[in-house]
Amino acid sequence: MLQRALGRARWSIAWERLWPALASILTAAGLFLALSWFGLWIALPPLARAICVFLFFVLAVAAAVPLFFVRVPTPIDGLRRLDRQSNLPHRPATAIADRMAPEAGDQFATALWRAHLERALRAARALKAGVPVPRLAVRDPYALRALVLILAVSSFFAAGSDRMRRIAAAFDWQGVVSAANYRIDAWVTPPAYTGRPPVILPGLRPGEPARTAASVSVPAGSVLVVRASGQAGLQLAVTGGIAEAPAEARPQAPAGTEELRYTINESGTARVRGGGDSLAWTFTAIPDKPPTIALAKEPESQLRGSLLLAYKMEDDYGVIEAQANFESKGTAPAGGKPPRALYSAPEFPLVLPQARTRNGAAQTTKDVTEHPWAGVDVVMTLVARDEAGNEGKSQPQELRLPERPFTKPLPRALIEQRRILALDAHAKERVMLALDALSIAPERFTPETNVYLGLRSIYWHLVRAKNDDGLRDVVGRLWSMAVLLEDGNLSETERALRAAQDALREALERGATDEEIKRLMDQLRAALDKFLQAMAEEMRRNPQAQRPLDPNSMRNLRSQDLRSMLDRMERMARSGARDAARRMLEQLQQMLENLQMARPGGEMGEDSDEMQSALEELGDLIRRQQQLRDRTFRQGQDQRRQQRGQRGQQQQPGDQQQNQMGELRQDQQALRDQLRKLLEEMRRRGFPQPGQQGQQGGQEMDQLGRAGEAMGDAQGQLGDGNADGAVDSQGRALEALRRGAQGLAQSMQQMMGQGQGPGPGEPGRMGRSRANQDTDPLGRPLRGRDYGDDTTVKVPGEIDVQRARRILEELRKRFGETFRPQLELDYIERLLKDF
Repeated sequence: MLQRALGRARWSIAWERLWPALASILTAAGLFLALSWFGLWIALPPLARAICVFLFFVLAVAAAVPLFFVRVPTPIDGLRRLDRQSNLPHRPATAIADRMAPEAGDQFATALWRAHLERALRAARALKAGVPVPRLAVRDPYALRALVLILAVSSFFAAGSDRMRRIAAAFDWQGVVSAANYRIDAWVTPPAYTGRPPVILPGLRPGEPARTAASVSVPAGSVLVVRASGQAGLQLAVTGGIAEAPAEARPQAPAGTEELRYTINESGTARVRGGGDSLAWTFTAIPDKPPTIALAKEPESQLRGSLLLAYKMEDDYGVIEAQANFESKGTAPAGGKPPRALYSAPEFPLVLPQARTRNGAAQTTKDVTEHPWAGVDVVMTLVARDEAGNEGKSQPQELRLPERPFTKPLPRALIEQRRILALDAHAKERVMLALDALSIAPERFTPETNVYLGLRSIYWHLVRAKNDDGLRDVVGRLWSMAVLLEDGNLSETERALRAAQDALREALERGATDEEIKRLMDQLRAALDKFLQAMAEEMRRNPQAQRPLDPNSMRNLRSQDLRSMLDRMERMARSGARDAARRMLEQLQQMLENLQMARPGGEMGEDSDEMQSALEELGDLIRRQQQLRDRTFRQGQDQRRQQRGQRGQQQQPGDQQQNQMGELRQDQQALRDQLRKLLEEMRRRGFPQPGQQGQQGGQEMDQLGRAGEAMGDAQGQLGDGNADGAVDSQGRALEALRRGAQGLAQSMQQMMGQGQGPGPGEPGRMGRSRANQDTDPLGRPLRGRDYGDDTTVKVPGEIDVQRARRILEELRKRFGETFRPQLELDYIERLLKDF
């Protein structure tokens, strides 16, 4: 028992002697680690690091000196501690260890000594070694050791995964003797979706003067890249919202270099050090704002029940996705079970003006008539998203989802019961009763056997429906039967047409190949032909179901107009104008939604085709005149180069040049003759002659007459070998032709809107009011008009498309000519990318 107490006492004494020396050493080490993890060594130059490390070494040696004077506690020291800590009388621990002086033959002294030991042994149970008391407060009255501990713990978490590199920076003294050859480059790479180029930052080079801090504004999420080559000793300290890039975003640096990557999430600073020099950058992070989207006008319902949405959107880097979301506007019932809808509210994607829209307007036509929520009051919200995941919403818009109009009583009744069942599964019994009532007295109300059998089949399917899937199957059967009774075979062709439109739209959005675009365009043409044939057959079969034509709002389309529109759409897609082709597809869908068939023998006759043919011939004449002018211009360039080469020599142009001028003159004469024949044909149809004022169409005919005169001037100048003068005359002819063609188109629209023909006594072809005189037969706004906030699509004309194609071909040709200067080739390459 005494031995165990003595061991505890000696350990306590040893700890009291050892701990003050260890605490000094640990305090010095903790201070070193705290300063290292706070980034002191990265901020200091190499010489200052070496001095500080030396001072810490001296401090550590001074703190370790007391260790050499620590004595190991003896047993006597332990016994004395036991007596002192136990506070017992007569020092029992020391007494047990004592020895009696030799007193030979003194029995009384021996007995007394034994009694003394027995009393000491009885007191040994109460011996205490006590708790070690190093008395550090005497050595450190201000508790600096606690401050060092707090600094070490806080800096440990602040350094993160960069702890070891910051400690190693204290022993990096390469800058004490500056490296002779090193290079530190830095740049900031914005996120790819911003489309911004990298920002090059000032770097460090040997022998360059000290640099001031640079302030840079970059998009949030940009990556700071610092790359060093040579013996630079790269170090980087960051503050603020700058964090080390994740491991997957740190590719392996090129051989012989060292690279650091940090992500700039918020504003902050970064200080780079290497080669005995340092440089700091201040970054201002530009946050990515969420996109905005709003309706440009109130939602519209088309004649065939589709929903037309026109909207505007804006984003700092571009919207990549948009959709329309709907939710029910209905209120909870006052009593009974709340309705349980079998289908969720509809939602569909919106068409973007272009692949990545920063600011633009667009419109989407969506057929929601087949959705069970058609005809229900809803709240619509448009949602736009950018590539960073930010989301913007429009103001909620209350509307009633458009529903398909049904003219026959039985289909209307079936659609009503379908809506009731789809919006509330608890209404099953009520719908069963209604379907049973519809089949009463079939010989009077449903004489067709197939219709009666279809009603009874749907009724018994509803009776046997045990779950929501069975009820949804009944909802689908009700829709199919109602559409079949209303349209016959037209519904199948209409679905095929919409499927072809959706497939072509998806291909244009994802940038499909020209072969796939051509295949889908052929499918769309075939589906459109079948749809028009089915519509005509349905009108002939049920003329009483045809809606009355409104002469003030109706726009009649010919199949030739639709095919011409498809041809232009295909040419746009194949020439690279995919966005324009996609917008024209949306316009085509909108036109088809509002399409009505005219009664046979009605308002459209052969004269409309003749007028359209005349305009097309005029457009072909303009195209050929433009080509001839380009050839004349090139001939003038060749002529001037030849004159410069023959400067000082009296020589006549060669036979080859004269032959080329003769060919150009003949082509110009042929175009003038073609224009003269066209004017005679138009005068035969009732248009006034050039120079007759006060008659409708007189100004346009004057423009065409001036075009003929300018062609004659160009013909004469070509005969004289004056290519530059001929180019000017041909330019006047082109301008007059374009003005005349545009004026004739507008005059035709005005005459048709007033119920007049192009000549006296001819009946009108398209009943349209004055409000609709600003649009062409396809419903597009005429050029030169101001429509304010109109969001309709401006489709480029045939001449514009051909001109763009010629420019593109010329750019490609010049880009392949390697003898051109590199600066010119670079410029042409940028033009081709933007084209």
